[in-house]
Amino acid sequence: MRGTWIGAAVVASLSVLAAAPAAAQQSQPAQPSVADPGQSDQTTPSKPARHSHRATTRDLQPDLDTDDQLAPSQMKQPLPAAVAEPSGGAAAKQSHPVQHAAVDAPQAPTAPPAPPKKPAVAAAPSAAAAMAAHVVACSGAFSKESSHLRLAMTFDSKNIAFADVDASNGTKVPASVVFPSDPKRRLEVWWSNAAERRDTYLIVINGKSTWTAPGGMKLGLTIPQLEKLNHKPFKLKGFDKDGVATVSDWDGGALATIPGGCKSGLSLHADPKVSADVLSQLSADKDFSSSDDAIRAAKPTVSEILIGY
Repeated sequence: MRGTWIGAAVVASLSVLAAAPAAAQQSQPAQPSVADPGQSDQTTPSKPARHSHRATTRDLQPDLDTDDQLAPSQMKQPLPAAVAEPSGGAAAKQSHPVQHAAVDAPQAPTAPPAPPKKPAVAAAPSAAAAMAAHVVACSGAFSKESSHLRLAMTFDSKNIAFADVDASNGTKVPASVVFPSDPKRRLEVWWSNAAERRDTYLIVINGKSTWTAPGGMKLGLTIPQLEKLNHKPFKLKGFDKDGVATVSDWDGGALATIPGGCKSGLSLHADPKVSADVLSQLSADKDFSSSDDAIRAAKPTVSEILIGY
């Protein structure tokens, strides 16, 4: 039956074409062939659009049922390479008409697409990265050529203040203060040119600040810990009336030379529990070795760090 209605469709089509004027046939635009040689190299054609393979109203023959007709373009349209050409027996088992084969037949399974890459998630900052955010280096914002403006650009202007800070002998000096309202992040930067707020002179870490100085120095370190950083004992002045001792010489140790051309100085405060008699034997006008038993007996810890140029 399928061959009979296809033959009838062809005869009917030829009759209509013969009756049409020759001029009309010449003006009819040539339909592009889907079997164009330029497309013969495609081995994995994309799934054809549904409307491109169905017969239009003008192609249908009135003598045949709509479901039993094929458009002329479908008679020349090859099935996609991924779909096997149905045999006679296979065609009899298909539940859909033949004209749907090129449209509705699923393409052969291909490898599943790779799952989309998950957006990169910023890793939680490591302890080293967190520490690096509060480390003074003799470069960048803390270089010798730095300025108040550069500090503001680095730490945000809202976190920088220009104010008077305590100096020795109860005097005051103007300085830029980083994070002035946060005792744990507070840092003082003194300028050689205070009027123009530029050219770093001194960087001061004191109070409850958690900033780390070059070489790993920070507040609260003990003498044995400092000796470990310096790779050897060092020299310091004895304790003054306030119970404060100062490093006088790193004695050629690792802390004597800091990358960037900085110099470091430390103040150490004696343990409050140490008696005045012990401290009186460690006069501020004398130098002592950090390995001295009397110095160690005072149990001093770092109370202020100075980084200067």
